[in-house]
Amino acid sequence: MEKSLNMTYTNIFRQVNTKLSKEDLMMLSPLQLAYIGDAVYELLIRTYLLDRDLSVNQLHKTTTKYVKAKAQSELIHKVEFMLTDEEKSYVKKGRNTKINSSPKNADILDYKYATGFECLFGYLYLSNQDLRLIEIFKIMME
Repeated sequence: MEKSLNMTYTNIFRQVNTKLSKEDLMMLSPLQLAYIGDAVYELLIRTYLLDRDLSVNQLHKTTTKYVKAKAQSELIHKVEFMLTDEEKSYVKKGRNTKINSSPKNADILDYKYATGFECLFGYLYLSNQDLRLIEIFKIMME
């Protein structure tokens, strides 16, 4: 299976909500962005792992390792050097968001950075920055 992603398609998920303007995007809370970013990242990971010769159970277990707060915290630190100021601001917004529940099986600092990570992915996805999202994702996976 080829590792490159073809970006010459129309994103089917974006067809669900095509009315988000830049102003609308700025009005979303960091937790709303993280909510979307969590789903985007998990779908990227699941797709990334498909070319490995793994059973569905193994795929699930491997995916879980990538989507844990600790792993996301480590990955966001790995790519910090390449983030723009605007991207860093979304990580910071997510990281500094008040959390209403305590994280299960995660250190609070890792959880906060994971929220920042997901906030960034949500922002990039909703602002149609697919190529940038994939660029960051590929470096994370190196």
